[in-house]
Amino acid sequence: MRIFRRTIFALILGATPVAAPGFAFDGAPANTDSAIPVVAAQPGAAATLKKAAVPPSTPDASLTSLQYAAEGGHPIAQWKLGRMYASGDGVTQDDLRAFEYFSRIANAHAEDSPSAPQAAIVANAFVALGRYYLNGIPNSKIKSDPDRAREMFSYAASYFGNADAQYDLARLYLKSAGTSRDDFRYAARWLGLAAQKGQHEAQALLGQMLFNGDQLPRQAARGLMWLTLARDSAGPEEIWIKESYNKAIARASDDDRAMALQMLEHWVQGRKD
Repeated sequence: MRIFRRTIFALILGATPVAAPGFAFDGAPANTDSAIPVVAAQPGAAATLKKAAVPPSTPDASLTSLQYAAEGGHPIAQWKLGRMYASGDGVTQDDLRAFEYFSRIANAHAEDSPSAPQAAIVANAFVALGRYYLNGIPNSKIKSDPDRAREMFSYAASYFGNADAQYDLARLYLKSAGTSRDDFRYAARWLGLAAQKGQHEAQALLGQMLFNGDQLPRQAARGLMWLTLARDSAGPEEIWIKESYNKAIARASDDDRAMALQMLEHWVQGRKD
């Protein structure tokens, strides 16, 4: 298995427990060193991808061009094809083929600078791989492997600062068997990082924890602020976010609501500056 190694000055939570003095929700990570392994493509991947065919009855020049560019190593083309196969958009849905395209990106660009033009695509590829490892791909060699998923999320969250990876990593800590108080604190820190970047699911989950005092000191107004932001960004299918907000606003005191409003105004102003 191909492995890249890089020293990353960020909060790496997958290795050993660390002390967390002065814990806050300002998104400031602690510094530590760690090496994050990168996914390797599955055996026979290159041959499989070269056979990625346009449906014979409906030739698609655009798809052919994407495949040609992807074979040439273009990460944007590889990402687009990966997403197409993952969702069945214009092609037959095929998670294994999507996994292979995302693997190519991760293997070729794991050490690209976080400020590189393609950095967002690389980070998103790690997130996609992490989710495949988390759930596995039926009838394939890709089995559910939460530890491997954590490695993918950790790399994207720490090195690339990807908000979705930070949210997914936090959820893994919260769902860990026998979750300790430290796990909750690490999860809250990652949620804080993602929430500050506008990741609305992280905002909702962090808001829920803060409002309810779930393994964290209760901060009802701040929790309500995050839940309000999350509600405003939630899609129609994200009922849990709206329900969490409704429960919180019903329980909140007048002081909590007034303070949450002030925090919201500060948040909006900070985003404009």
